[in-house]
Amino acid sequence: MASRNDVAAGPLAEKIGRDSARVEISGLTKRFLTPAGEVFTALQDVSFTVEPGQFCAVVGPTGCGKSTTLSLVSGLDRPSEGSVKVGGREVNGVTDGVSFMFQSDALLPWKTVLGNVLMGPVFRQVPKQQAQTAARDWLRRVGLTGFEDRYPHQLSGGMRKRVAMAAALINEPKILIMDEPFGALDVQTKAIMSTELLGLWEQIRPSVIFITHDLDEAVALADRVVVMTSSPGSVKAVFDIDLPRPRGSVQEIRFQPRFIELQHQIWDSLREEVERAYARTAGGTA
Repeated sequence: MASRNDVAAGPLAEKIGRDSARVEISGLTKRFLTPAGEVFTALQDVSFTVEPGQFCAVVGPTGCGKSTTLSLVSGLDRPSEGSVKVGGREVNGVTDGVSFMFQSDALLPWKTVLGNVLMGPVFRQVPKQQAQTAARDWLRRVGLTGFEDRYPHQLSGGMRKRVAMAAALINEPKILIMDEPFGALDVQTKAIMSTELLGLWEQIRPSVIFITHDLDEAVALADRVVVMTSSPGSVKAVFDIDLPRPRGSVQEIRFQPRFIELQHQIWDSLREEVERAYARTAGGTA
């Protein structure tokens, strides 16, 4: 007969662990008051689900509410209508088990590389020696062994992104939220960082919501791509990306016939929204 501990460590416990990383966004609407006192609707009735361990990219024109969606998932803001559930529980505050990686490095300039990566374990009150061992291991994984005592201003842009990835992943989050993390990098460095991200993600498989304006980046990285409309943002289409994993080098994925086919399909859906958003802003400044 199986003991209670055996059951707790078996398939049921594994399912519960996986389900805790499911993100369910239902009927999400977010309104703001403008400085003029008018109501602005950033998001309108947004619904989509990120399954446990799934890499979901969200694309859409500027101003469609992509970053607002991330703020609501992370619990940094509250919806006007609708709900966000993580692991079946409605988000009512900062969500446990979530790491956030921003477009800017968000590194503390007065802390060393090691000190920045250590912050997560320190906040979680991990014993010092254990935390340092973990931090050094993650710096090894991102290729920064030997740079532990450097400061952010002494690193290249790509190296700072590696520090930011190590700092986000050291906590082994169940959900990783990424807001255009490689947007400021040159094309070659972005491709290298994307390939490194895929390798690191494969090791711990958190659920990922990845915001990007780069359609090639979205297709190369994601299991699912959500296309959002121009403002107010809503979900226009969802595409499942059936490129096999592990995917290897992002530079090489882009030459595969299936990649090109998927990229064209998604662009056909996205193009109209980009043109509509551009026309609106051009008209506003005319």
